[in-house]
Amino acid sequence: SREADIHFICVGTPQTPGSLAADTSYLESAIKGLAPYLREDALVAGKSTVPVGTAVRLTELLAETTGFSSPNLAWNPEFLREGTALEDSLRPDRLVVGVTNPRSEELLRAVFAPMIASGIPFLVTDLATAELVKAAANAFLATKISFINAMAEIAEVSGADASQLATAIGYDERIGNKFLRNGVGFGGGCLPKDIRALMARAEELGVGQSVAYLKEIDNINLRRRDRVIHLLTQELGTLKDKKVLILGAAFKPDSDDVRDSPALAIALLAQAAGANVVVHDPVALHGVSLKHPKLPVEQHLHKAFDSADAVVLATEWKEYRELDPTTVSVANKLIIDGRNVLDVAKWQRAGFTVLALGKTITN
Repeated sequence: SREADIHFICVGTPQTPGSLAADTSYLESAIKGLAPYLREDALVAGKSTVPVGTAVRLTELLAETTGFSSPNLAWNPEFLREGTALEDSLRPDRLVVGVTNPRSEELLRAVFAPMIASGIPFLVTDLATAELVKAAANAFLATKISFINAMAEIAEVSGADASQLATAIGYDERIGNKFLRNGVGFGGGCLPKDIRALMARAEELGVGQSVAYLKEIDNINLRRRDRVIHLLTQELGTLKDKKVLILGAAFKPDSDDVRDSPALAIALLAQAAGANVVVHDPVALHGVSLKHPKLPVEQHLHKAFDSADAVVLATEWKEYRELDPTTVSVANKLIIDGRNVLDVAKWQRAGFTVLALGKTITN
């Protein structure tokens, strides 16, 4: 470690229990643990998503723990997506580095030289801007998702189709079509906690009103989960003692991450309403059992359908999208498409009532 010119710190910054703020204690522990092994000319580069101003505080901590008069700390936020992390690492959309001196920039340019040579944009900023880039990017993505879900709320009571709406506005190059799919909302270990951390930091800086809209972004996201429970109750009369199958546990397909998963939130809400819930997921059931040991799981897809009174597609895994509805056996042919990925006509031909979020649900 003493021979290294640069040290990357890539630790989590989860939401602080009982608060909107990010917990930066893992970063502080990493800095303290690394301090005895640092050369004075070495660079510490943080990659974690942090509240703006964290890097300055960590620089002071470095000085305190190492005794160096001017420790070198830079910020190089990561922009990885779960399920495509390797591709995103090797071929990112852009590289952002926040630095305080030419040597830090030089070292980071050397590390990323092959990527820079391939044409990937390399943006050099101050520390605060580099920290804010990641928070701003995630807040914008969350805003797009909740915007189309707000439109879905209107569509469901007006006869409109939010999916067609998204396609139409997505052709406008100023808007674009990515992150405009309505459904049960976003989850995972980034977007939910990052928008909350941004709100908390803005309040600390005295500019909370600037991001007050993010509270409604969060609320819209949570309401989509409640909407599914409303539809289930409306169709079944009561959820008490009804078997409800939740298709999906991971917050997104091609991942086993169940943190802040909309699918599991729906499962827990249904269970609290008295339903006999069963959760299926191709890869994430181990995480379900660890995090929610009282949630029943079933690893065999067709067995999970047996005697179900209602099915909720909550994570858009390929095996769910391509499932032949004539091959499953249920007690009641009701499915809620929480991701707008099913071939509705195919399921209807198999006798199912299909309720797709954001479509003509007027009751």
